[in-house]
Amino acid sequence: MMNGLVHAHSGLRWIVLALLVALVWQAWQKGRSGAEYTEADRKLNLYTLIAVHIQLLLGLALYFHSDKVNFDSSSWSVSVTRFFTLEHSLMMLIAIVLITIGYSKAKKAADSAARWRTTLRYNLIALLLILVAIPWPFRGFGSGWF
Repeated sequence: MMNGLVHAHSGLRWIVLALLVALVWQAWQKGRSGAEYTEADRKLNLYTLIAVHIQLLLGLALYFHSDKVNFDSSSWSVSVTRFFTLEHSLMMLIAIVLITIGYSKAKKAADSAARWRTTLRYNLIALLLILVAIPWPFRGFGSGWF
């Protein structure tokens, strides 16, 4: 079961990244051109929000059942344990909160320009945090591409 959760969490990462990159790109392009914020734009924002919340649920299941997470303070000197127990979890949680706030504020914004600005700001910061917090294989945390 743990193996399935790890693969689901790692595989969904690519969907989340694709949606987030598409949303940031769209917000930047349409915000610069002064385009209207349409229902399709709101749906892309919503699908991104849903995907990151599903990723959060998978991550929480892994957080409380993974052997890479250890709350014993003496094991925090091990970089892998510290990364998964604190760094990865905290940065991803902050990114998910930013995406959620950005969606909510964009939905309530008065005009399209404000919606695009809000969407771009919150989701770009979240994307950067996510890219830093992902345990990429080249970082040496024992994680693969999937």
